[in-house]
Amino acid sequence: MAKLQISLKARALRYLSAREHSRLELARKLARYAQEGDDIEALLDTLEAAKLLSQARFSESLIHRRAHRFGNSRILSELQSHGIDAEALVDIKAGLASGEVARAREVWRKKFNQPAADAAERAKQMRFLLQRGFSHRAIQAAVKGGDDDEDY
Repeated sequence: MAKLQISLKARALRYLSAREHSRLELARKLARYAQEGDDIEALLDTLEAAKLLSQARFSESLIHRRAHRFGNSRILSELQSHGIDAEALVDIKAGLASGEVARAREVWRKKFNQPAADAAERAKQMRFLLQRGFSHRAIQAAVKGGDDDEDY
């Protein structure tokens, strides 16, 4: 018995029911199944008009999933790779900046939990946080240790 072909709209709704997707990401996924005459852009426009596809919700979802492990640079880079426009990125960056030091401290605390004994260990800790996308300001505050809630 032949498999029933799923329409692009049904496939898109299945993807969106699992989690939020960016427009670019959903277009890439649907392109694999598009046949001649299928208009993916029109489908995406319809989904956005029906508020089933939202860049704002996707951004919030990605930030929520990544913020507890990564710094602003890494999160913004990932959002940019998903096609989020520059204007939205400026607003997101402003929102993320306020909590970056606290997030860096928490990531540092989970991984190391004690101040570096020497310069080599300190460099290792700083490289770890830098690879996670934290700013130098947040890294300095986290590696210093302590629970002081100074606003850097």
